[in-house]
Amino acid sequence: MSCQHRSTPGLSIVFSFFEIYGGKLFDLLNDRKKLYMREDGKQQVCIVGLQKYRVSDVDMIKEIIDRGNATRSTGTTGANEESSRSHAILQLSVKRSVDGSESKPPHVIGKLSFIDLAGSERGADTTDNDK
Repeated sequence: MSCQHRSTPGLSIVFSFFEIYGGKLFDLLNDRKKLYMREDGKQQVCIVGLQKYRVSDVDMIKEIIDRGNATRSTGTTGANEESSRSHAILQLSVKRSVDGSESKPPHVIGKLSFIDLAGSERGADTTDNDK
């Protein structure tokens, strides 16, 4: 199966990748910069300071995912040498520019979030179950 990219005028795809670790948010694509969650005037949740990347092909998406995963907080357990210690959220937004204008900010017409929860190996399943 082949995946071809067809350029559609006015549409763009934007990726962001962050983690929740120890009750705090960190940008996985910007040197784990600390982020802040806020609510705007429309009661929409916003992640302040989150780096967003406009992507144009599948290879770029793979590179972003690999880079974010390499930055993610991990730890060693008896069951898994690189167990995730954080919740990771990868967001893909599809945006459309208003009447083709570059001067106005584009509107989000769709958003997809992929969430990878922190590892939670059961103590009974590990060799170090005294931890």
